Amino acid sequence: MLRPYRELAAVPGLPALLTWSMLGRVHMPGTPLATSFLIAGWTGSYTAAGLVAGAFALGLGVASPLRGRTADRRPANRLLLVTAAGYTAAMAVAGLLPALLPPSWWPLSVLVAALAGLSLPPVAQVSRANFPRLATGPARQAVFTVEASMQELLYIVGPALAATVVAVANAQVALWLCGALGVLGALGFRAALRRTGLDEPEPRGEHAGRTLLADRSMVCALVTSLCVVASLVTVDMVVIAWARDLGDPALAGVLVAVWGVGSTAGGLVVGGMSGEVRFTRRMALLALGVAALVPVLPPVLSPSSAWLIGLVLCVGGMAIAPAIAANNARISDLAPDGRKAEAFGWVSAFSTAGSATVLPLAGWLLDHVGPAAAAGAAAGAAGLAVLLASRVRVPRRELAGSVA
Repeated sequence: MLRPYRELAAVPGLPALLTWSMLGRVHMPGTPLATSFLIAGWTGSYTAAGLVAGAFALGLGVASPLRGRTADRRPANRLLLVTAAGYTAAMAVAGLLPALLPPSWWPLSVLVAALAGLSLPPVAQVSRANFPRLATGPARQAVFTVEASMQELLYIVGPALAATVVAVANAQVALWLCGALGVLGALGFRAALRRTGLDEPEPRGEHAGRTLLADRSMVCALVTSLCVVASLVTVDMVVIAWARDLGDPALAGVLVAVWGVGSTAGGLVVGGMSGEVRFTRRMALLALGVAALVPVLPPVLSPSSAWLIGLVLCVGGMAIAPAIAANNARISDLAPDGRKAEAFGWVSAFSTAGSATVLPLAGWLLDHVGPAAAAGAAAGAAGLAVLLASRVRVPRRELAGSVA
């Protein structure tokens, strides 16, 4: 069962590259929380905080495919260095504005947040593009699964770290800490990339000139990412709203952590297995896990039990990391050589669109119907991901190296 992990650990440079790719992302889940505390404390408005966070996401979504294309054509170490410098400047200014200007100047923070999103070092997409250059066979699928599992842990550690710094110091320090972690992680990842000899871009394969969005299977895989993210952020919102309505907001953090632990455990177990990846089946299991929330939430079940919701989240969450890993592996298979960083840039753009598209609908359902209805919408998005996954077709020559 552990053979894929042993093969992964034996690949020179791969464990270090994977580790630094995760350290380069640990700041990302905590940055929106620190930003919300900072802007809301400055302006007294969560609407302003939401607009600032949205500007960051918009900048990130717009720039991701462009940064990926650059990484595919030029040495990644320069790109990481330039973006790290830009991100340092943007985060420094973002923390200074509330200390230097009156609240009426808050729209400046929207511009600075957009610039921060535009200059975020592309650690995730560069690492995902380079994993297949080092790992083949079971080790290749294992690295995508470990990455997806560890990413779930980041969504527990990142916000907890930011919230702790806000409580101990203040939101400004928390934001600057997130920025510093992002820059240091990017520089560490850059060094690891150079040590493994992957700094130079991969030679471009056939179909190098055509847009990736001309491939129907690629579009299906990218929209699958959109639907998965839409489903997961809706469940996050459902849990937070339910706990707040219960009068115990801290319970939301506990339940989200339980969900993340379930996903991590599921990913690590599945990653240790060999055999063909059943992409559609993994998406179906994710959809079932989300749908199982509907009958345990109000108004379907009222009053609801925190223990029952936690159990459903833990068990259902075990399908998340394996499904995300399978989708990332499929996108890697579909992207031509020399275009993989661009492909994962599109993943980021589509994921951002998924979050932005679904949250207003989820909010309306929570306000006017109840948590079960919003969970039903999340299950619908996950069900659409299953349908799209079934339409993804990967050439057999690419699948040969992706069994696990």
